[in-house]
Amino acid sequence: MPRPRKRLAGAAKAGRKEPARKRSKTKNPGEVSIKEENSSPQKTPPFKNCGKNLSNYWLMKSEPESRLEKGLDVKFSIEDLKAQPKQTACWDGVRNYQARNFLRAMKLEEEAFFYHSNCKEPGIAGLVKIVKEAYPDHTQFEKSNPYYDPSSKEDNPKWSMVDVQFVRMMKRFIPLAELKTHHQAHKATGGPLKTMMLFTHQRLSVQPLTPGKSGPYTYYPHTRMTV
Repeated sequence: MPRPRKRLAGAAKAGRKEPARKRSKTKNPGEVSIKEENSSPQKTPPFKNCGKNLSNYWLMKSEPESRLEKGLDVKFSIEDLKAQPKQTACWDGVRNYQARNFLRAMKLEEEAFFYHSNCKEPGIAGLVKIVKEAYPDHTQFEKSNPYYDPSSKEDNPKWSMVDVQFVRMMKRFIPLAELKTHHQAHKATGGPLKTMMLFTHQRLSVQPLTPGKSGPYTYYPHTRMTV
């Protein structure tokens, strides 16, 4: 198995040569590549109430299968996260302004679904929580890194990351195909998945979720999905 590309949370600057995390490059419905995801601040549509809508639940995409990007393996699955010291890693490599803003809106202890993308069967694999709020993403300054950004300066960094910690696996894997079926049904009935960003804003690798009455689990009240 290739070495996970996530830098360990709290690693010193001297450890910057650790491979970076990569967003999805995929042919699956409801997914897009990081190259398609990139956008300028001017072209990124604003979302009202970002960070203020009290959603406090997120969906974060990562690739569970090996793929080389500029010589580095961008694989990082929820199993890789679980294998890290303290089951914690930094969520680096985000290069979309809206997704970055969502990272910056995250607060300690908020939870996110860990979504496997660009793989044979994409879908929600597990649950993580935010254990460190947004801080500068080291990979933007590393010339050998696929996510190097020469326009970003250390005294004014463009890109941020958070630290996440493994919470648990889903009681069962929730595939994209199942989510899409419910999304289509809820578009007609007004159910809670009708505006799920996984389908309405497919380019975002970090997305907020609308909770139900008691949290993200009731985000699926009409689907009978066990998470």
